[in-house]
Amino acid sequence: MRTWLLALSSIVLVAPACGYTVHMDWISTDSDSGSDSSATDATDGPSEPEPLQGVADLHLHMFAENAFGGGWMHGTARGAPEVALAPCDGGDPGDHAWLRDDLAPLLGTCPDITLEELSLQVPLIAGIVLGGGALVSEEIGAIPGTKGDTGVHADRTSGWPSLESWPRWDTIAHQQSWEGHLKAAYDGGLRLEVVSAVSFNFLCKAARPENVERPQCDEMDDVYLQLQQMNELADSVEWAEIARSAADARRIIEEDKLALVLSVEASHVMGDGDWRAELDKLHALGVRTLQPVHQLDNRFGGAAPHNTIFHIAQYSENCHIDEDCGLTTDTLTLGFDVDANCKNTLGLTAEGRELVQEMMDRGMLVDAAHLSEQSVRDVYELAKQNDYYPFYLSHAHFREVMLTEKQREEKTTPAWVAGLVRETGGMIGLRTAPDEVNTYDHSAVANSCHGSTRSFAQAYDFGRLGLKVAMGLGSDLNGFIQQTRPRFGPDACSGSFVEEAQCQARDERELGPARLGTQFDELGLGHIGLLTDMLDELDALGSDSGPLRSSADDFVRMWERGEGTRAGPAEDAGDLDSSGITKLPRHYERKVLLPEECGEHYCPDALEPGTACRFDAECVSGVCAGAGECGSPTGECE
Repeated sequence: MRTWLLALSSIVLVAPACGYTVHMDWISTDSDSGSDSSATDATDGPSEPEPLQGVADLHLHMFAENAFGGGWMHGTARGAPEVALAPCDGGDPGDHAWLRDDLAPLLGTCPDITLEELSLQVPLIAGIVLGGGALVSEEIGAIPGTKGDTGVHADRTSGWPSLESWPRWDTIAHQQSWEGHLKAAYDGGLRLEVVSAVSFNFLCKAARPENVERPQCDEMDDVYLQLQQMNELADSVEWAEIARSAADARRIIEEDKLALVLSVEASHVMGDGDWRAELDKLHALGVRTLQPVHQLDNRFGGAAPHNTIFHIAQYSENCHIDEDCGLTTDTLTLGFDVDANCKNTLGLTAEGRELVQEMMDRGMLVDAAHLSEQSVRDVYELAKQNDYYPFYLSHAHFREVMLTEKQREEKTTPAWVAGLVRETGGMIGLRTAPDEVNTYDHSAVANSCHGSTRSFAQAYDFGRLGLKVAMGLGSDLNGFIQQTRPRFGPDACSGSFVEEAQCQARDERELGPARLGTQFDELGLGHIGLLTDMLDELDALGSDSGPLRSSADDFVRMWERGEGTRAGPAEDAGDLDSSGITKLPRHYERKVLLPEECGEHYCPDALEPGTACRFDAECVSGVCAGAGECGSPTGECE
């Protein structure tokens, strides 16, 4: 049962109307005569503006305590830390992060097959039906390499002021975007943040009813509440402001404040009624970008399938079983209509095309992060029809760098999509994920601490040097996903199997570079306030975080291109180079290279004093005190 439950761990669940102004593209006044390019010429148009400095994070879920009917997350985005970050009520049943006892009704009733019959084909269905919410909640929190913050976790979490262990890289149910964290990120150099109001009614319905505040589970109710709260936050601080146009964003950043750009991520975005009226309401609240599609196919287009739980959610809505390719099992895919390559056949619908065109007409930015590949092609065609209007992906993984299993997920971004983004003048928010990845040979950073900033560097340098695409960060904090792991501490380099992780952690301690001296060292990317610590570590490892530290400029120029006039492609993407990736051997092939004792492989001289051990040779001291024969019982390194 553990196998299918592990898949749940990476679920990504998610003012007055202002007019928009058309701006002319910035035109350089440089000439062979050496004229001053900073001067404004009445004939040639305005001069090129000074590049903006500051980091752009393209995907953050603030106020996500109000997502999913308010039934999942503990903590609040605002308030005094002793309240907003107070210890939670873990235990059984707990006040959050618990699933309902009976999950079977969520799977729907389909005419041609019963749940019992389907369970024989899909072990995941059997587990959901038989396991119950208590078991699933506990299993999510017991994933190897994590401390767990779902189910019974009273002994696994602390609160203010003792925050040594939370929030941390594997948090999926505790606040990671408190306003104090956001201010810390701003102080560190964050200058543009895309804040996405999020919800997903399937998770709301799955949550324990007594924890849900809005049991109707209407995604748009959650969205409007979060957007209103973002407006209230922006009105109450001096260091941040909501940007309602590209000119707003440029001014805010030039004033050395944080530009907040509001977005929406919901599978049933704008509900079932008049979407134009809903778009007007969103626009009036300051929304200037959104995703037409999230986890599921909807009225606007096809989604990019990834985590198997979303296959179940899609199946609960349409009862579709596809046998053209196996995503859910080796032989079938639930919910999505896929082709022989396991790609969703659904692109933008007629309404989807109308929505994207309306967004372009309003100068809004289209976020294609969760779109099926066919939907991305359709957005690109509309972009071309609108003189290469820019589109972007707010949180993306580069497919070619990912391991083979992850590459099968349509919600990974292939190089050809990066080329389309470049042609339109868009950009990509690179996910700060805990993934083990293949090695990018042209990176100066050794791929030797899986799941850490070293892994992020492989993807970042691939995008920067190979794909040559503009990038910001795509943190997705509070997004029901895990984050970049640390290089130090008990969970260092835990993206790989445990023995290799121990060797990698040993080498990080011995070979460096040294610790930053911040929470990031042992908690990884635990909250938004540690975002620029990650960039500091990226530099220390040998990469160049410069483009990320000026990514706010890329976002504003993308937006200015959307609002302004365009004449053909933004650039030629013909120099895109996706080569130079070395595929990692499988875990088994690497494990057998380690020394062996009593038939068990181990990492020599890796475990520090006080750590549980099996053999003397595992310990830095060379002594595993109290260990029995062949490590049964285990001992402790002296």
